Amino acid sequence: MELLRRKIDKYLHDWKMAPTRKPLIVKGARQIGKTESIRAFGRAHYDSVIEINFVLQKKFVTIFNDGYDVATIIKNISLLEPSWQLIPHKTLLFFDELQKCPDCATALKSFCQDGRYDVICSGSLMGIYYEEIESNAVGYKEDFKMHSMDFEEFLWAKGYSEQQMESLYQHMVTLQPFSQLEMDTMTNVFRDFMSLGGMPEVVKMYIDNGHYGGTLKLQRQLLNDYEEDITKYAKSTDKSKILAVYRHISTFLAKDNKKYQITKIARGARNREYIGAVEWLEEAGVVNVCHCLDNVELPLKGNYVAESYKVYYHDTGLLIGSLDEEAQDDLRANKNFGTYKGAIYENIVGEMLRKSGYEHLYFYRRESPALEMDFFVRDADSLVPVEVKAKDGATASLNNLIKWDSYPDVRYGVKLGYKNIGWNGYFYTFPYFLTFLLRRFLKENHGGNK
Repeated sequence: MELLRRKIDKYLHDWKMAPTRKPLIVKGARQIGKTESIRAFGRAHYDSVIEINFVLQKKFVTIFNDGYDVATIIKNISLLEPSWQLIPHKTLLFFDELQKCPDCATALKSFCQDGRYDVICSGSLMGIYYEEIESNAVGYKEDFKMHSMDFEEFLWAKGYSEQQMESLYQHMVTLQPFSQLEMDTMTNVFRDFMSLGGMPEVVKMYIDNGHYGGTLKLQRQLLNDYEEDITKYAKSTDKSKILAVYRHISTFLAKDNKKYQITKIARGARNREYIGAVEWLEEAGVVNVCHCLDNVELPLKGNYVAESYKVYYHDTGLLIGSLDEEAQDDLRANKNFGTYKGAIYENIVGEMLRKSGYEHLYFYRRESPALEMDFFVRDADSLVPVEVKAKDGATASLNNLIKWDSYPDVRYGVKLGYKNIGWNGYFYTFPYFLTFLLRRFLKENHGGNK
């Protein structure tokens, strides 16, 4: 099978075509396809690709021992591997597992100023040295944050074209409902994506085989691999806390109130003692944290209650892999994604919002009078509530947020579910499979007034 098409492919091509380019650092969670994408790009665009993995090829950590001058580094690489062709202006230096060699980041300034060699670095966000790497390379690098495959990339893997993507978007812009055939087809493809997630190895197995066989086992192996990586990279003082948070994600998502409650995961646990563990998992790209708004108003940044949050897997396939056997049976036999009290839908929507460019996730919950909203995003000048409906039910909170004068920043909303496209003067209704286009839609077509 051909290599899966990824959005980073265009980014790398544009980076290469730029008249001047800084060394590039590609960051992201483990096993999301960083290395494969960079390798394929290198083979297609350079006469020579020098790949150095600082975990598997530890001897190369020493190439910086004599300083950060490019000529000296190149000489040291040639001493260790004399057969490698280091051709100025035609060679890509690919430094993988950057987090294991902070000295490499320090050398990026020299590579940037020298200009004879293109440099791409890749690293796991689990690396404990990343803050040091960031400070070492300020001003002399570009950053690209990579995720596991999003729904658009999954559609590419299934054979859908750019024109078909644009057709989906035009349905949103014109508010033209889909035909029953279109609804059924895209809903089934989206359900496949929900079951599989976007980890490239899982998607590739599904595409190659044409069925789900083996994918659950692989999802569970990936969960175990992440746990091993936490054990490997987390500081010993934090390890038990990070593992405790990681192992309880699906437990809290299964509850009606999905708020993550530290007090429930360990006897005598206090939120302030574990906030660092949650932040570590978020910075490592393992989870998406959704913060509870303090007030339903703009701006979003900083307007949240620090101790009130939900934790979602960064890839819904990992949530699927974490479910118990009974839930697995129900899910695969009956396509009952409503299991776990709508957690799968919330997880996939949160994931799609993050992958479409929203850096942070927000929700709101108030007891009296009862008001709850799954997500909030924004357009140029208004706050937009996004309701996730596992089943078609009442939308009291969504209606109240839009209609009540006490929320002037909310002018209209969005309801996601298994419903066709619609607009009732207060909120848009979109089927789940359009969520990956929502940010573009709000940016280009925001509207709705109280």
